[in-house]
Amino acid sequence: MTLTQLRYFVAIVDAGFNITAAAERVHATQPGLSKQLKQLEDELGFLLFVRKGRSLEGLTPAGAQVLEHARRLLAEAANIRSLAANQRGEAQGRLLIATTHTQARFVLPPAIARVKQAYPQVSVHLQPSADADVLQLLARGEADVALVSTAGETPGDGVAVPLFRWKRVVLVPKGHPLAAGAPPTLAQLAQVPLVSYESSLRADSSLRRAFAAQGLEPQLAMTARDADLIKTYVRTGIGVGLLAEMAMTADDAEDLVARPAPEAIPACIAWAVLPRERVLRDYTLELLLALAPQLDRHDLRRTVAGHQDPVWPEAPWWRG
Repeated sequence: MTLTQLRYFVAIVDAGFNITAAAERVHATQPGLSKQLKQLEDELGFLLFVRKGRSLEGLTPAGAQVLEHARRLLAEAANIRSLAANQRGEAQGRLLIATTHTQARFVLPPAIARVKQAYPQVSVHLQPSADADVLQLLARGEADVALVSTAGETPGDGVAVPLFRWKRVVLVPKGHPLAAGAPPTLAQLAQVPLVSYESSLRADSSLRRAFAAQGLEPQLAMTARDADLIKTYVRTGIGVGLLAEMAMTADDAEDLVARPAPEAIPACIAWAVLPRERVLRDYTLELLLALAPQLDRHDLRRTVAGHQDPVWPEAPWWRG
């Protein structure tokens, strides 16, 4: 039994039992992967997968037990490699970040620039995704860190580190009735078409819950993942924008006005979520400290590695 065989086995499961897709994930040939799988099953003395013809349909009960151990072994092997690389002061590596479009466009650039300055040989790969997909990428091992935002609740599926708090803004073109006077109320927003993030479509979204609490229903004229798209369509007059304050730039002030969102719409916390019981590479730690300088380097390492319970300082408000 080898780590390569276990890695191939896990890859098949994570690829939905599709051997071709699994081979692509691990950069192997399909015949080579199938051969390694057969050797593993021969050594174990039982089948790992339920088969129908030449297709794999699921895990056998014994295969499900092997999967749990295989994931732990592969994670520990990765920890040893990370520990060794840190001890050697190795400045090479690959950092995979799963995040939302807003974080990728407006929050991460200076933090990634800091990482690249300190570790020029590290390649950084961004995977901007919908809110619902970001944590799934982390769970599948397709990201080293996930950056998400929630309206207060702590994300599951890993070690969640609070980075900063932020508010939403109401965005209108200059000259719009809501561009001046008192900040818009929720009742006023319920009377106009809105342009917001696609997460607003979910019945359990913080935005919809805020409206429902006052017996109101938002009129969602359009939704998008990308804050720049929201701004673009606000400019066309399709509706009033609701988006993260981080998404506003100095150039936007030329033709748009950002107003405070109603108090009933809750503030959000931006989180970094990392796999549990992992040895952080030095460059991953550098990214986290660039995003949240209030964090302690030692506490971060020990908490993510599983050596202490998480105790984080209060996340500050976004300052840009």
